[in-house]
Amino acid sequence: MYRIRTIAMAAVLTAASTLSFAAGNAAKGKDVFEQCSVCHNADSTERKIGPGLKGLFKHDKLVDGKAVNDANVRAKINEGGNGMPAYKDILSDQEKDDVIAYLKTL
Repeated sequence: MYRIRTIAMAAVLTAASTLSFAAGNAAKGKDVFEQCSVCHNADSTERKIGPGLKGLFKHDKLVDGKAVNDANVRAKINEGGNGMPAYKDILSDQEKDDVIAYLKTL
């Protein structure tokens, strides 16, 4: 009985974690990024107001020294900092997934 319950619980947790990390759509992310392009270049590493984001996911570290990965980029989008506003309550989770997918194409 315990074995069946353990297997069932593992299946539920796996399904839940998969749903919470839905894949982003880069094409939609490009549209959402239009808001970001006021301060960030997508086609260059040159600064506007914020850093240029071309090749972001090819770098080892973000400007703040943290590793470049989905979680840290999402945290930066959510929390902002150094003049960047927080987008935690402005963009939906799906829009953030989409922007991250788009940034990976740069």
